[in-house]
Amino acid sequence: MIAFPNCKINIGLNVIHKRSDGYHNIETVFYPLNFFDALEIISTSAGASEFTVTGLPVVSDQNNLCIKASDLLKKDFPELSFIKMHLLKTILSGAGLGGGSADGAFTLKLLNEKFLLGLSNDQLINYTLQLGSDCPFFLYNKPAFATGRGEGLEPVDLNLSAYKILLVNPGIHIDTSWAFSKITPAKPQLSVKEIIKQPMEAWKQELTNDFETPVFETYPEIKKIKEALYKSGALYASLTGSGSTVYGIFDKAAFIDAKFAGDHFSRLINLK
Repeated sequence: MIAFPNCKINIGLNVIHKRSDGYHNIETVFYPLNFFDALEIISTSAGASEFTVTGLPVVSDQNNLCIKASDLLKKDFPELSFIKMHLLKTILSGAGLGGGSADGAFTLKLLNEKFLLGLSNDQLINYTLQLGSDCPFFLYNKPAFATGRGEGLEPVDLNLSAYKILLVNPGIHIDTSWAFSKITPAKPQLSVKEIIKQPMEAWKQELTNDFETPVFETYPEIKKIKEALYKSGALYASLTGSGSTVYGIFDKAAFIDAKFAGDHFSRLINLK
């Protein structure tokens, strides 16, 4: 069986407060993008499961979320046959796009379908929460206002199909723990959920990502990407997640005259 895990962007991101369990409560809007990895799972008669990767490099040990997802189900369903998993990786890892989380969530969905496990959506959500805070979103995979660690999902009426998005990543790794340590949590005056109801022209002034301040101060080259996107006509531009990917939202008919360093990753996505 084959599936195509997609990525997401964060539209606005506020860190509300630090929890007693060490995590942080946030609020953000997750928006799915039609930019995909490819994941194939087949049964094997070999005496062990196998995981292979092509495309962009990712960890292929027990820290990989595809392997973690498979191990979670194998623990509860020991009768499952061994499998071969192959991941074609095109979404950058550790870039604020949720690509690894999507791969883990789609692994759970594929295994549930392939082996007719009959897991309910609530059961799948419980498994995804053991993989990562934003993993449950990829079971839902529609625009959502996310709260808590990112697992509280509320549908939002947000349709960006009239636009295109340019993703730009400078190849800088941002440590998420470091990024959170640089933020003083606070409740915003106006929620992300309310701001996105306004015309996009208002987002530039009111819709913020709390991680931009520490990331831009430490890595000014990332700030320059956002500035370049606005100079090229972006209606809204922002860091996604804790970075280091920056995206710009443009009218579909717009000509984007933006040039970035040759080692920067960029991807233009026509939203559907």
